[in-house]
Amino acid sequence: MSRFLFLMSIVILTLNACSNEVPSTTNQPKKEEVLYQIKDGKFTEWYPGKKQVKFEGNLDVKGNRDGKWTFYSEKGSVLSFLFYDHGKREGYSVVKHPNGRIHYHGEYKNDQMVGIWTTYDENGKNKQEKDYGYPEGE
Repeated sequence: MSRFLFLMSIVILTLNACSNEVPSTTNQPKKEEVLYQIKDGKFTEWYPGKKQVKFEGNLDVKGNRDGKWTFYSEKGSVLSFLFYDHGKREGYSVVKHPNGRIHYHGEYKNDQMVGIWTTYDENGKNKQEKDYGYPEGE
């Protein structure tokens, strides 16, 4: 009789181990990780895990980008920066390749590309320039 109970216990344990039931702890809703924050007029967004900032910059009272905005790689290197004036791109901008070399740079005026914009390949060579000119009266 004890041999029978032992075998039945093994069968029951095996069947329970193979069941498709999900443990009750996973039925709870997953908490979404909040990856951004707006505090004292500054916007910050992080990569998942919140160990590294992805974007950061200031906001005006209406919530528009204002001042310098910076984009970072997951390793913390600056990949680009751009200046804003109450939501409009205004001023110098630089965008880098993942290896850190400049990809392109130029200037914005009233949300429009102006002047000479220069582009480089990943090795910093094959320089190309394009002149966007300036609005009349500038």
